[in-house]
Amino acid sequence: MRSVRNVAAAGALTTLMVGATAAFGTTASAAPNVTPQSVCGNAYKTVNSAAVGSLGTIYLTYNASNGKNCVVTIRSNPGAAQDMSASIYIPDTDAWADDTGKFTSYAGPAYAYGKGHCVSWSGHIANVYVSVDNSNCASLKENRVLEVR
Repeated sequence: MRSVRNVAAAGALTTLMVGATAAFGTTASAAPNVTPQSVCGNAYKTVNSAAVGSLGTIYLTYNASNGKNCVVTIRSNPGAAQDMSASIYIPDTDAWADDTGKFTSYAGPAYAYGKGHCVSWSGHIANVYVSVDNSNCASLKENRVLEVR
């Protein structure tokens, strides 16, 4: 009888743990050692970046095998969830993607097909916003804007 009670208690504990994980599961955030490649994929190489003040960095990556760009905003010091975003826009094709919400470590990935096109990308952490327009193309000079709201 004692072993049946122990098995039942272990089963109840396992059910409680699984339920707690489902109810309080992780958001789209990760451990402090987040890289653009761990978020976008190993085939994505960093081609540009912009500091979000001292709060973190927005990375623009590119995958030469499929022609897609990926943007991710990574905090310098992960912690309590904060408003964050990562977005990408391809003006020539009107393609865009974004990831906006409250995150503890990073926002993204945001993917868009950008092969042969200028790319505009942006993101924010808390009240610091950064946008880079017309980047990674030879024909136009990129325009960077840092704004604290």
